[in-house]
Amino acid sequence: MQKYKNIFIFDHPLIKHKVSILRDKNTGMKEFRELIEEITTIMTYESMRDVELLPIEVETPLEKTVQYRIPEESIAIVPILRAGLGMVNGVHKVFPTARVGHIGMYRDETTLEPREYYCKLPEGIEDKMVFLVDPMLATGGSACDALRALKSRGVKRIKFMAIIAAPEGMEAVAAAHPDVPVYISTVDRCLNEHGYILPGLGDAGDRLYGTK
Repeated sequence: MQKYKNIFIFDHPLIKHKVSILRDKNTGMKEFRELIEEITTIMTYESMRDVELLPIEVETPLEKTVQYRIPEESIAIVPILRAGLGMVNGVHKVFPTARVGHIGMYRDETTLEPREYYCKLPEGIEDKMVFLVDPMLATGGSACDALRALKSRGVKRIKFMAIIAAPEGMEAVAAAHPDVPVYISTVDRCLNEHGYILPGLGDAGDRLYGTK
């Protein structure tokens, strides 16, 4: 994946530790949900190294000084439903005032192609930095379609984050959207014949919400 300059893969010991627990089939729903949030928070911190800052004047107990802040209302989170919802609180821990939109996608089990069934975005989304989030990047179809949906609505600054990715999905997103930074915590081996990531962690939505 080195040929794609918009892909960033984290090599963080704490993320590796948490992913190992996340994968375990014996990890329960509550712990699974907490781990998704924790990993997302670490990824958000790491992915914001290039964020735009504005200078402001702050008065400390001793003197006035110029400091830097992220502009208010400049961040939005858009999870790809339904598993992406599990990552929202992880971003909110870093940006608690971020607005949240939703894009609903489902995968046709025969063709493995994504289908959009819902899209509701905050007002002024075109002026915000948008975090598009989904725990799993498998074929890349849903991510590519969600990115197209955001761009068609005027969004210009997008960061896509996924916790587990297959090489096939990363390549599809990076090639189709070279202007979008793609942040991945862990790259897995491949997809199986049903389009699931191996070794993966199963269906993230089912494990988040107990709908196995």
